[in-house]
Amino acid sequence: MRKPIIAGNWKMNKNVTESLELVKDLRFKLADVSDVEVVVCPPFTALYSVYQFLKGSNIKVGAQNCYFEKKGAFTGEVSPSMLKEAGCTYVILGHSERRQIFKESDELINRKIRAVLSEEMLPILCCGETLEEREKNVTNEVIKRQLTGGLKGFTEDEMLKMVIAYEPVWAIGTGKTASKEQAQEVHKFIRDLISKLYSQKTADAVRIQYGGSVKPDNVSILMNEPDIDGALVGGAALEADSFVKLVKFEKK
Repeated sequence: MRKPIIAGNWKMNKNVTESLELVKDLRFKLADVSDVEVVVCPPFTALYSVYQFLKGSNIKVGAQNCYFEKKGAFTGEVSPSMLKEAGCTYVILGHSERRQIFKESDELINRKIRAVLSEEMLPILCCGETLEEREKNVTNEVIKRQLTGGLKGFTEDEMLKMVIAYEPVWAIGTGKTASKEQAQEVHKFIRDLISKLYSQKTADAVRIQYGGSVKPDNVSILMNEPDIDGALVGGAALEADSFVKLVKFEKK
């Protein structure tokens, strides 16, 4: 049985003070949750403060990105070891905004995954198609290319430490959401792809999140699909009440 995972990607929002105000609310309001894994991903500047406040709680901390080198002359970058020391359990990698705006390649993302695993943290590997790619009916080809490239060289044991997040680019921050049928179709394709790359046992164990304008009024519809195991949430994670509703989605 795969444990649902709801992760809040705060993106470039919340300074340290605002971050602590938010997690203070979340720690109190989510204290009774044990059947869903909860993750918050603040900006780099707030990671350590948030981790210190949440230590001992049921909420884990994740980072939004990292570089693959341990140290060196890489101005502006943050290494996995720095994130581990700051208290991170998870690291989001290959988010569509990293791919689209910062032109990150599958090869680069692959190296980042390797670096994160070497520090015993857990990658959340993102994949997803643009609106143009969906309209051209090449969604599966795009997902296959991103995942095959991102996962190249990893063992079955390493695959089991990862979370996959399917986030259609056309649904991120637009208010548009893939229908439950559209989302389920791609999630099943991803699970089938993992079974071909590894094994059915591994595919059955790996959690696949949906990301793309997930809100309190659509989360239950999505989460009750058989291959959707969680949500990677942007805007709705920035307010305590909406994020709490996402974590406490209604289960069938």
